[in-house]
Amino acid sequence: MRLTFLGAAEMVTGSCYLCEVGDTKLLVDFGMFQGGSAADDLNFNAFSFNPADIDYLVLTHAHIDHSGRIPQLVRRGFKGRIITTSATKDLCNIMLPDSGFIQETETEWINKKRQRAGKSLVEPLYTSVDAQDSLKYFEGIGYDQLLTLNDNITICLKNAGHILGSSILEMWVKENNEEFKIVFSGDLGSKNSQLLDHPAIIEEADFVVMESTYGNRLHHDTKNKALQLLEIILETVENKGNVVIPSFAVERTQEILYELNMLKEAKTSKLKDIPVFVDSPLAINATKIFERNADYLNEDTVNLFQSGDNPFEFPNLIFTETADESRAINFEQRSCIIISASGMCDAGRIKHHLKHNLWRKESSIVFVGYQAKESLGRRIIDGTKTVKIFGEEINIQSNIYSIEGFSGHADQNGLLDWIAGFKKKPVKIFLTHGEEEAQAEFSKLITERFHIENYIPKMGQTIEIKANKESNVVKERTFASHAAVKNNINSLKKDIDNLMEKLENAVDMGGQARTDELYYLVDELNNAVKKVKNQVR
Repeated sequence: MRLTFLGAAEMVTGSCYLCEVGDTKLLVDFGMFQGGSAADDLNFNAFSFNPADIDYLVLTHAHIDHSGRIPQLVRRGFKGRIITTSATKDLCNIMLPDSGFIQETETEWINKKRQRAGKSLVEPLYTSVDAQDSLKYFEGIGYDQLLTLNDNITICLKNAGHILGSSILEMWVKENNEEFKIVFSGDLGSKNSQLLDHPAIIEEADFVVMESTYGNRLHHDTKNKALQLLEIILETVENKGNVVIPSFAVERTQEILYELNMLKEAKTSKLKDIPVFVDSPLAINATKIFERNADYLNEDTVNLFQSGDNPFEFPNLIFTETADESRAINFEQRSCIIISASGMCDAGRIKHHLKHNLWRKESSIVFVGYQAKESLGRRIIDGTKTVKIFGEEINIQSNIYSIEGFSGHADQNGLLDWIAGFKKKPVKIFLTHGEEEAQAEFSKLITERFHIENYIPKMGQTIEIKANKESNVVKERTFASHAAVKNNINSLKKDIDNLMEKLENAVDMGGQARTDELYYLVDELNNAVKKVKNQVR
């Protein structure tokens, strides 16, 4: 089997792995790159494969950094089967069209600026129509269900405990009358989730592709996360400010609602009269999907639903669906709690709430999830003094907090515990979905504690995995950003134009000296053409 790492290699976002077994081509995830303009450029890069040749796509969960480019894949010719859990399928039904709408809206805003500047217009990565079209290829299955795709590949999805319907992929591969097993961890959940079971333990695997998001971090004080949130809310309300919580629409918002429900139901609660706004149409729809898929939640949460106590409902909880309702929050006279997406603050209504609260000393911004490098949320957490939102410079004076206990990712100990669950040690672990520092430390720990060979793949690298348990790097491909490629091609175009002009002069002048120069210029022109080809491969 040839395994190519096309995303989440030495970075966290853009998860995508291409598996080639004989004539069968299977993708694991096809996520969006997130975190600033450099990541955005990667989303527009040319594919290294023909989408029409892909037979299967197995999706580990619905988060956009794992699912977000599926409409683009379909737009470019994919017509295979997309296999995932039924809950993930339901979430993608709302998340992908929402992502398409965001792509269209942001492109419309960009094109207005480009038009005023006399520049050519650009197209969105995909549209909401493209997203809707991609949904017809989805097939939902349950956990622990063996599914034989063909004579060479059998798969099974296990609970990853990360978000509703998230999964670990087990894949058995037959080649040359021999068989091996490779496991893709997906995103492994934290053991501190109030809603989900712990990640499933996998007892055997020959090879593992494993996330390492928090490979160098521990989630401290996770048992006191609700108390931390309560203290921040009470202090902020006393100062007559707002509590703004940038939150992923799926899972994190529901976790926060669960905790607020528990806090508000306490007999001595001081939170009862504080309004809570969930200002994200996507989060509102996702919460309904959680309610419909309660059997994917842990036993305690299922029991709450069965007793008639919906953990996502309580007095003074207000879901704002329309833009007018969202804007009205800015005129709310009472101090309030605002939960809004996106979790990394790069899109969605959260940007409006940050614009109206970041400058206020009495308000608090509470981060409850991972912030990718170069994202707006990461810059705020890292202590930048000013940010630009909708073209306006905002001076940050609000209180900035980060509560690690709400993270949906396993911390370093959680990741190590998952590896310890293997009764038969894997031959090799490939570390993905992590930043450089996290991967380096986690790699060292795996070697020291388990004596398992591990490797950090590069973007575009292909590994050949054999049934005799060997693995070798067979190809490396360097990915340049879309903008960098465009700049390089423009530069090469100028070089070619100059060479063509010199070539025409040499032809006009004639003579032996000019003939020698002619051959030289033809060679230079050929080299320039080769450079162009290399840029677009």
